[in-house]
Amino acid sequence: MKNVQKYRKGYFLPPVASNRWVEKENITEPPVWCSVDLRDGNQALIIPMSLEEKLEYFQMLVDIGFKEIEVGFPAASETEYRFVRKLIEEGLIPDDVTIQVLTQARDHIIRRTFEALRGVRRAIVHLYNSTSVAQREQVFRASKEEVAMIAVRGAELVKKCAGETEGGFLFQYSPESFTGTEVEYALEVCNRVLDVWRPTADRPVIINLPSTVQMSMPHVYASQIEYMSQNLKYREHVILSLHPHNDRGTGVADAELGILAGGQRVEGTLFGNGERTGNVDIVTLALNLYSHGVDPKLNFENLPEIRRKYERLTRMRVGERQPYAGDLVFTAFSGSHQDAIAKGMKYREQHPDEPWSVPYLPIDPMDIGRQYEGDIIRINSQSGKGGVAFVLEQNYGIDLPQEMREPFGYAVKAVSDRLHKELSPEEICGIFLERYVNLKSPVEFVRYTFAGEENFATTVTVRVNGEERQFTSTGTGRLDAISNALRESLGVRFTDLQYRQHALETGSTARAISYIGVTDGDGRRVWGCGIDEDIATSSIRALFSVVNQILTGGSAPGEEGADEARSAGAAGSESLLSH
Repeated sequence: MKNVQKYRKGYFLPPVASNRWVEKENITEPPVWCSVDLRDGNQALIIPMSLEEKLEYFQMLVDIGFKEIEVGFPAASETEYRFVRKLIEEGLIPDDVTIQVLTQARDHIIRRTFEALRGVRRAIVHLYNSTSVAQREQVFRASKEEVAMIAVRGAELVKKCAGETEGGFLFQYSPESFTGTEVEYALEVCNRVLDVWRPTADRPVIINLPSTVQMSMPHVYASQIEYMSQNLKYREHVILSLHPHNDRGTGVADAELGILAGGQRVEGTLFGNGERTGNVDIVTLALNLYSHGVDPKLNFENLPEIRRKYERLTRMRVGERQPYAGDLVFTAFSGSHQDAIAKGMKYREQHPDEPWSVPYLPIDPMDIGRQYEGDIIRINSQSGKGGVAFVLEQNYGIDLPQEMREPFGYAVKAVSDRLHKELSPEEICGIFLERYVNLKSPVEFVRYTFAGEENFATTVTVRVNGEERQFTSTGTGRLDAISNALRESLGVRFTDLQYRQHALETGSTARAISYIGVTDGDGRRVWGCGIDEDIATSSIRALFSVVNQILTGGSAPGEEGADEARSAGAAGSESLLSH
């Protein structure tokens, strides 16, 4: 690429090695979560939320379980100010929730912020000023000492206003653009702020270290965090907070490694909304912990509903591949993946008390409100026999014999490939019914009678070209007797009959489905199915389906007439499988 010489690293390593975090294997407890959706997220929206929308979003965050929520920048606009006042005056803040507000280190903004907070039970006042080399040189044109004094004077005024304002206050400081600041200098500024606020066990101070713009690989951010954690004054009374953005696409990694390095708190947004490429995605972070058996203390058990509300209120869209929440993140189209998932789900049914380990599924989709039907396995021309069989069983209770799955899988793939589209469960079931179930042409089953139990003498009535005919024969059982009648009367040849059946529903009126496979005179394996409320009749219908396939050559949908098979079969699924 051109112009590569214009770029250089803009970050700073700590003055000493700070990499003990690499010795830790995992995060064992969740951090303190602070949602900044209503401030950092809201300011990044094309159309910021109205007061009513912010109230609804605030309640959603409370319901999820956030105990700290940054509700706005009260000095930035009248809507922001009114929102904070409404929360306080109407008692809308639960007792166990602390709101947070943002203020620049400027006198009139700090004073306006405290006006908005009058009477609050408990609030975090979040003070910030930018400290990076680029900001000092290009924006403020100020020295290190001058920039440090902006932070110190701001901290002094925050402390003064807190003493003069009715309410309960905690303090937070952010050296904004921390990742572009010399680490020793960031430490100096934070410690000078801490000297003003003098944190105690009863009144801890939050030091928030934002990756305002990502400038490095995640391990560098972790080393910066570890150095700060080890060298901050009053450390036992300081809550070290992380605020990663996602410019390099590694916001989640920054946060996870930052927690290993000493971070105790994370500020982020649902689904990563925020300026440029966004803030760190708290949904992903929390569910990553959940996937390792750590309770994140946030409730995402109905993630689809949270997503719908988020999209409605922010007018943003969650991408199809967004971790955990995207439409396709639990979906397999690949045949080998589908087969492994289907077998894993069957294993899970047989071993429900074992830890979750289904192939290709990091967590159980049901735990976050997703569904197996339509979420896990979807069918197109890349799919395989396992996925097709899984869709039939999950949606319709049709448990195909193992030997039948491969030919049916190829039939479905052929239709998908011909139509160049994904097939719905209804369409897949339609193909199954059209190809295999209760086939009536050229020979339609009408009824049967037995003369006795000794040799199972049978008379079977059929309809051929609209004309009823009767065939008779004997056998070792009812199905064998009817098989012999069809062989003798129609001249069809088949051997190696394989039979299986199961109920489609439960209860006294449950219907049965029967599967019959035979080897025809040309050595082909042919399958047919029957569905009926009477189990014996379902097996006879399956036998007639097999015979009709042999008589017609068993052409598969997708080879000829794919559109017709699909539409006719889908219509048939509504009547034959509805109950």
